Amino acid sequence: MRLQRLMWIAWPAFLVAGVLEMVVFAMVDPDDLHRIGGGELGWSRQAVYTVSFFFFWGATMASSALTTLLAMSPFEVNRCPVPPEERPADCAREGNCC
Repeated sequence: MRLQRLMWIAWPAFLVAGVLEMVVFAMVDPDDLHRIGGGELGWSRQAVYTVSFFFFWGATMASSALTTLLAMSPFEVNRCPVPPEERPADCAREGNCC
């Protein structure tokens, strides 16, 4: 289930990052980018494309992860990861779990 949930996050984010990369660099030339202080960036075009893609992918993965987290039911969030037979004795008695 965890791997499936990871793919719910990573795969759509990958696709959106690819589209975002095409849209941004259709309007922005990597050679025109400068440092915040004012100097030239000094990176090759491929380096700018690569770093930008991973930045876009990370940002869209964070968005997808937040959506997945907020879509979880209260049961999924609050369930105990420890099987009942392995729980401490006071866990079952007090009704709280681990």
